[in-house]
Amino acid sequence: MADKEMPSLDELNAESERTLGRVQLAPEVLEVIIGIATNEVQGVAHTRGNFATGVAEKLGRTQHGKGVKTNWDASGLTIDIFCVVQYGFSVREVAENIQEQVRNAIFNMTSLKTKEINIHITGIEMESETE
Repeated sequence: MADKEMPSLDELNAESERTLGRVQLAPEVLEVIIGIATNEVQGVAHTRGNFATGVAEKLGRTQHGKGVKTNWDASGLTIDIFCVVQYGFSVREVAENIQEQVRNAIFNMTSLKTKEINIHITGIEMESETE
């Protein structure tokens, strides 16, 4: 996690005369915001994690940032989201809703504008029959 670059909000205060200091966001904070916003979209079954997040969830720890990858560079914030869509929902509509929800959540909570939000649909979750 130390190899990830931390975004800085200094450019947001460039216009103000009085600056109190520097604000930096850990990439994990952005990933949690993105994960929660993604899971609030109707039609998203879940986000895809890796083996480590699967083990952590089995032990009872909630992983809000799973399935999310962020990249911060000079051109802006790029987000990749890996998720599974519920059967019966339009993949295009769900992806567009995720992009809008994430863009709004990031802007409202951090005032950062995103360069790209890439949605990777990794599967369709079928309805399970319970008897």
